[in-house]
Amino acid sequence: MSRDLGLREIADLGNDPWDGRTSREGRFVRLLRERFPWLEVRSLTPALDAARLIKSPREIALIKRATRLAGLALQEAMRSTVPGLYEHELDGLARFFFYRNGGQGEAYYSLIASGPNAVYPHYNAGKRRMKDGELLLMDFAPDVGYYMSDVTRMWPVGGRFSPPQRELYGFYLTCYRSILRAIRPGATAGTIMKDAAAEMDKALASTRFSKPAYEAGARAFVTSYREAADARPRLGHWVGMATHDVGNDTGPLRPGMVFTIEPALRVPEEQTYIRLEDLVIVTDSGAEVASEWLPMDIAAIERVMAEDGLLQGVPRDREGATPPGLDD
Repeated sequence: MSRDLGLREIADLGNDPWDGRTSREGRFVRLLRERFPWLEVRSLTPALDAARLIKSPREIALIKRATRLAGLALQEAMRSTVPGLYEHELDGLARFFFYRNGGQGEAYYSLIASGPNAVYPHYNAGKRRMKDGELLLMDFAPDVGYYMSDVTRMWPVGGRFSPPQRELYGFYLTCYRSILRAIRPGATAGTIMKDAAAEMDKALASTRFSKPAYEAGARAFVTSYREAADARPRLGHWVGMATHDVGNDTGPLRPGMVFTIEPALRVPEEQTYIRLEDLVIVTDSGAEVASEWLPMDIAAIERVMAEDGLLQGVPRDREGATPPGLDD
């Protein structure tokens, strides 16, 4: 699993008063020191992390393949989304695409969140029935040859963005693309974020919002991004053999680094959450967005959603019945 999840699991076990176990690796180190006290025990983690940070051409090819399958699954999910569908049905659709095209599993559990569920960043219950007028967030990717990807898109359940959704999503997309354009080898995360924040300021100044809550959410988004550029500059997370891969996240970007960006805009007053995520590969001359072909523009998404979807040709076991254990 990704190291951040592994460390969390170890911490949970160690802090549980009814358990208190250390990790298997920790116990191994302790036994080595007990049985060979004259030897020095060091961790190979820093050296291995540094080796994993820069991907080889073969590794990048596998990550690109995983990204391609993620995009195909998300694109078909767009086509198949209609009001009344359950979130978990898109999970099954995506898995079908992964396995049929050579994926050996999922890179992480699916995040398929409609309406207010998207407010919870790692919602994964998948039990809600989608409703017309809502936005749907889908974040899912496969494991291909032990290499992962991580891609997210959002689209309207009914097939067309409403005017308020166009307003917020359109502003977010302008800001999001300013980050992608600023990514380049030799630049640090802080420099890239500051360059992007300057472009976001221009977008904020030129946008007229229909509601005070929308303007407040947009300003908070830009302000927090600019502040993060100084306080804790971080573009996103590395991707490789783990979805949240290892490696030092300071210093300038170098060719062979692979990561995602996924900034989020929130409007708490309306339980609105907007987030996209793309996989970026740093090259000698710039940055390749491996998932850029997957529609993210409003018009492109609506065109895809107007096409026939695979799920509409696959009947449920009991047409119109609520699956056991699921509800609205």
